[in-house]
Amino acid sequence: MSDTRDSRDSRDTPPTTDARPRARRSSKPPEASVSEFDGVRYLHLGHTPWVQGALRVRKPKVIELEYVRRMMAWLLLHDPQRWDADTAELHTAQLGLGAATLTRYCHGELGLRTTAVELNPQVIAACRQWFRLPANDERLTVVYGDAGDWVRDPANAGTVDALCVDLYDHQAAAPVLDDVDFYAACHACLAPGGVLSVNLFGRSSKFARSARRIESVFAEGGGSARVVTATEEGNTIVLALKGADWPDATVLAERARVIEARTGLDAPLWTRLLKRVPAERAARAATSPDTSADPSTSPVARST
Repeated sequence: MSDTRDSRDSRDTPPTTDARPRARRSSKPPEASVSEFDGVRYLHLGHTPWVQGALRVRKPKVIELEYVRRMMAWLLLHDPQRWDADTAELHTAQLGLGAATLTRYCHGELGLRTTAVELNPQVIAACRQWFRLPANDERLTVVYGDAGDWVRDPANAGTVDALCVDLYDHQAAAPVLDDVDFYAACHACLAPGGVLSVNLFGRSSKFARSARRIESVFAEGGGSARVVTATEEGNTIVLALKGADWPDATVLAERARVIEARTGLDAPLWTRLLKRVPAERAARAATSPDTSADPSTSPVARST
């Protein structure tokens, strides 16, 4: 892949940041391309304006996109000692690599055992070349394969403590994997007390249906679910906890303070944005965009 500063993929205006992921099952995966604007490097697929992930070149350790930061709200549902750098014992997995932001963060900043599953080999190559994804090591495994197959593999059952799912087609139209069977496989993949964190597009008419599928699967196993209110761009995170009731407000507030102190992530904001999973008729009100995030750290890119 050529340097985008010298290619036709370069842009002098920022790309769209509704940041919803990639196609999974087409016979030929879409081509990965890279653009840069105002110090931020973006990953695209199929020469569409949709952003699959972003990296601020001079601050690679920072999670650039607001919705990706909110996907890390799974930290609220684990005892901080389990992900502390000195005692880290959790296994995190990401379905859909994007620009490898969550993978790099969980592996590099939190020091956790991390697995990422990606069907498009061009995305893996782009992340290694342009988005600082390190080579596999004793704590990092990047799997070239299908996310649905991976969660259904009996070898992975009960092995993951935090599973982040970010799987859309390259036109950002709909999740590629979004049925009850898939979410049941995700549930089976989690260890007891594990957390599923799913990026959905809250402005879609199908959002509430997807969120309630997740909730029903986890409720059947004695778990619970909540929604993190939509970002300005419309990305809404669904958090589902396996086999446990939702922690009370006091526990969440204390964990949020610890997360903020240790990582700089605005975890207290997450606690204020948590809502119950909406009924389908209430989806529009429940997923109206939140604008309370610090504008200096929110994505600046818009449609060209």
